[in-house]
Order: sequence, then C-alpha cells, then structure tokens
Amino acid sequence: PLIITLYPLFLLLYFFFIYIRQTGISCKNRVYYSKLHFEVPFMYKNIIFDLGGVMVEWQPKEYLMEHLLNEDTEQKVYDLTFGSTEWSQLDAGELTRLGASLAMMEKARALGCSFEVQAVLDDWTTMLHTRHRVAEIAQRLKKAGFHLYYLSNIPSDILAQLQQRSFWPLFDGGIASCEVHLLKPDPAIYQTLLEKYALDPKECIFIDDDPENVKAAYELGMTGIPMRASVGSLVRNLGVCGIRVKG
Repeated sequence: PLIITLYPLFLLLYFFFIYIRQTGISCKNRVYYSKLHFEVPFMYKNIIFDLGGVMVEWQPKEYLMEHLLNEDTEQKVYDLTFGSTEWSQLDAGELTRLGASLAMMEKARALGCSFEVQAVLDDWTTMLHTRHRVAEIAQRLKKAGFHLYYLSNIPSDILAQLQQRSFWPLFDGGIASCEVHLLKPDPAIYQTLLEKYALDPKECIFIDDDPENVKAAYELGMTGIPMRASVGSLVRNLGVCGIRVKG
C-alpha cells in the first residue's frame, strides 16, 4: 500500500524536523541543513555577536560557586551584584562603576555580607577570558565575506577593556547598551543596530547566550542562535543556516 511505501520518507522528515528543533535555533525563514545540500532561500550577510557569554566567558553563577562554596551565600551575593538593579543600571549607562559599587556595598553591609561582595567586586573581571574558539570562528566568517557586528548589554569600563582584545578589529560596528541607554531584550536596541548600519533583519544571524535575547531578535525577523557552552553547537547551528565553519 501507498502508506507503507511512504512511511520511511515520513520517518526521515520527522527526525529531520526534530533535529532542527533540538539545535535550539530559531529560524523565521526556511533554512536547511547544509549537509543535505538543499538550497538556502536567501543569502545571509551579517553575523551579530553578543559579547559576554559569546566572545568572552560570562558565567557569574559558576564564578560565585567556585569562590564562595555556599549555596545560600552564593544566591545572596548574586542578588547584590550581578543580579542587582545597580548592575542593570551600569549596563544601561545610568550609573558609574563607583556609584554602583557604593550602592551595592551599602546593601551588602545591611545584610552582613560586605566582605563577600567586596571580594567579588574586586575580582569578577578575571572571569572574562576570551573564548578563543569563538574568536577563531568569527575570523573565519570575516574572511568568508560576512559583516560582523556586536550587540551587548555591557558597562562602559568593560567595553573599553574588550576593545583592546585581539578580536575587536573583526567587528564592522556594533551597539553597546551603555552608549544608547537601552538593554536587550528591548526591541529598540536591536532596531538601533539595524538602522545605524542599514541592515536587513532577514540577512542577519544573531548569537546570544540568553534565550530571551535570541527570541527578541527572532521576533524582529532575524535568525537567532542561542550560544551554549559547547562551541560545537555554534558550528552546527551555523551549518543549519548553510554556513560551514570548523570550530
């Protein structure tokens, strides 16, 4: 019967779409996995990178776990630092580093953990190691003719540090939250980037470690790739978009 004859084809298609979903990639347009030699319906031109969590390491909860070794203290210090209102205001360019640190320390003293918070404020930038495999992929994308941009929630002092890294000249431009007083996933910050560089969202791939930020880019018409711990997942997801790189 026809159903039995077509069953293997339906099974193959089923597992194909399961694969696409498991890669964690959000494709607003039809994109096919390049190894199957299907035609990509349009040409991507622009790759947009987050900075923390993509180009450099950014795992604050893991950092606190390694340094504090106490779950209750870790959560308390996280809420007072990386997860605080002051930290968001820093990213948005609404507070200086000094002003934010003073406000965080005042709250920490009231909760009896000023020593731990001060230690974190003095040391946390040591976690911002360059992700060299990601930088290498960015370099290969650049050589292949793609335009590279950054879009990041980042305070001005850390932006200045990253601008000294060897990967920085790869970027054709970008938007930092501290400069425009906007934060992802606010659609306005994405629109600012698109308008500043006259980018067509359909021609853009956006890479970020925060699923909410990826979702916001997707809703504006971009293809979104959530960055995971394994760089191999980035290589595979780029492959789904028809872009072959070696990680």
